[in-house]
Amino acid sequence: MRKNFEQKLKEVLSKNEGFIDKEGDLIKSVIIGSAGKIDKDLIGLLIKDKEIRETFFDKIEKYWVFNINKFVDYIGDKNVFSNGRTKFEAEIGLNIDGKYLNERGEVSLVWPFKDCVLEGGMTKEDPKRNEIFFNEILAKDEIDRLFDTKVLTNFKKYTAKGEENVEKFNRDEKTGTIKDNLIIKGNNLLALHSLKKEFTGKVKLIYIDPPYNPDNKNNTFTYNNNFNHSTWLTFMKNRLEVAKEFLREDGVLEVAIDKGEQEYLGVLLDEVFKDYEKHCITIVHNPRGVQGNNFSYTNEFVYFVFKKGLKVINKIKRENPLKEEFKDHGGESLRTDAKNCFYPILVKDKKIIGFGEVPKDSFHPKSKVTENKGVYEIWPIDAKGIERKWVFAKQTVEEIRDKLFVKTKNNGEIDIFRIKDEKIPRTVWTGKRYDASTFGSKIVNKIIDGKTVSFPKSLYAVYDCLYSVVSKDKDAIHYGFFFRFRNNR
Repeated sequence: MRKNFEQKLKEVLSKNEGFIDKEGDLIKSVIIGSAGKIDKDLIGLLIKDKEIRETFFDKIEKYWVFNINKFVDYIGDKNVFSNGRTKFEAEIGLNIDGKYLNERGEVSLVWPFKDCVLEGGMTKEDPKRNEIFFNEILAKDEIDRLFDTKVLTNFKKYTAKGEENVEKFNRDEKTGTIKDNLIIKGNNLLALHSLKKEFTGKVKLIYIDPPYNPDNKNNTFTYNNNFNHSTWLTFMKNRLEVAKEFLREDGVLEVAIDKGEQEYLGVLLDEVFKDYEKHCITIVHNPRGVQGNNFSYTNEFVYFVFKKGLKVINKIKRENPLKEEFKDHGGESLRTDAKNCFYPILVKDKKIIGFGEVPKDSFHPKSKVTENKGVYEIWPIDAKGIERKWVFAKQTVEEIRDKLFVKTKNNGEIDIFRIKDEKIPRTVWTGKRYDASTFGSKIVNKIIDGKTVSFPKSLYAVYDCLYSVVSKDKDAIHYGFFFRFRNNR
């Protein structure tokens, strides 16, 4: 009976990838840690099965209450999930439950105040204060009041006519979601919780540029310096947890950061966004470099976070567009490799006027270019007469029609070329467009007379971050918090 129950429990727990290592074995310390935190994913797995529920839960009236001690005692037993084999490994090192540290699949980020909420003053009008860390259990009433929906006041509407009174929001006819662009001034933690009911599960992209918390005089994160990293992590954790609720199933979180907190932030994101992909992109924003004692720093980072397995990142603009033949070359470029990519492109007066149909397999054009009443049919046939294919299929070529053009080569031959002004984003972004001085500071100082913005980013760096997710989706909802302005008047 014990063996059958143990096997069932192992199969249930193995459904969570975070509970198993690369060999497929359960990681007891992670499971026990999740139990101690009353992890929702763990509880959800255990309570679904009747036998497991009756073993590790106590029924009080009509409610099932998780018996942590009973579960932990069972999992912690050295005989549970033992395969009965003795390992003779030629290794020496620290291990837990027979697993070497380099074999274990979990990383736990622990810091003071981890189970607390830090409100954090967010505007220049706020007097600097000694921040209070509200413990999630001991200060539950204070936290509940903090997170209660707040009344937003002093609304103003700006249109081409100037400032107008706000009578009502413009809302989507089908979903009822607010369609207006909103700028809310105030504490972003309070604003997030106040907007949660309206936008939960509706946001396509969240882009944030939090305080970088550098270890120097430029550090603007002065809420509490007793535990500088710990304070920052608590501050970020509170905001990331609620921001996660705003994302759609295909939503993406982007977080800009520099070397000071990049590593800590990466592990925090792993913890808050379990079962999500995390990609750290390097952006060379200061090619001249900031001189340090040993290295001259030229880059910062942006984390992209989204659910595993999704294709959510779009192509971005090239700094220098390419012009290439639209006819495919190289491996898998023959007509037989993609039948729907073999069709005529119709040209008149050296302009593309349309696309012909995909012919039957038995049809073979007499030549690359055929003419009928002033309309030329251009086929993807190379100089040797080999039938190849166009890069795009007939059913999708209309999407890039404006990127195609007719070119007459030196020998008088007519061919179809394509402008490639987009590319799949790489993990390192370089180029003049990302220079924070040229396309950041200089632009801002020119536009906003008498005011400056601390360490502005290149306009194009932010644009590419947003475009890579939203692209041309005009209905997508964007959300951002952490905006800091300095008024020098």
